[in-house]
Amino acid sequence: QGLFEVSSGAEIAYVSADGKFYISGDVFDMDTRDNLTDRRRAVVRARLLAATPDADAIIFGPADARYTIDVFTDVDCGYCRKLHSEIADINRLGIRVRYLMYPRSGPGTESWRTAESVLCSKDPREALTRAKRGVAIPPATCKSAVSRTFRLGQDIGISGTPGILTDSGMLIAGY
Repeated sequence: QGLFEVSSGAEIAYVSADGKFYISGDVFDMDTRDNLTDRRRAVVRARLLAATPDADAIIFGPADARYTIDVFTDVDCGYCRKLHSEIADINRLGIRVRYLMYPRSGPGTESWRTAESVLCSKDPREALTRAKRGVAIPPATCKSAVSRTFRLGQDIGISGTPGILTDSGMLIAGY
């Protein structure tokens, strides 16, 4: 009572009823030890991901897979490359992977241009696999989703790659 939640994307904070205090941090239920803030973040993340069309992603795995995870990835990230080298095993486990481009270095960088070239290629799945093996991707331009998925990653709170999210919005940071 007297504490109000404020949010921007999956960033959750609290304000006192009189507006005098802003609290940045997690709120826990002391009886259950449940992290109420993280529970709210997960709900927001799940909603944001559910609204992201498959057309903005590069998908590995069948549409009828038992589980789907969203992976924010950077073509130059070593751990992203390691994860991608195991994609066939992940798919065999019944997990569909939706890769969302998240060039950590930001707009206008080489990683950003490579991400756009991957998405604009004739076969984005093949181009992504080649890029993650360190193979140069021929430059290509189109109206790609890199800006949207980068902004989405920021709204969700991605701070590193790979940023793996379950369909319930749980964030698994790192490989």
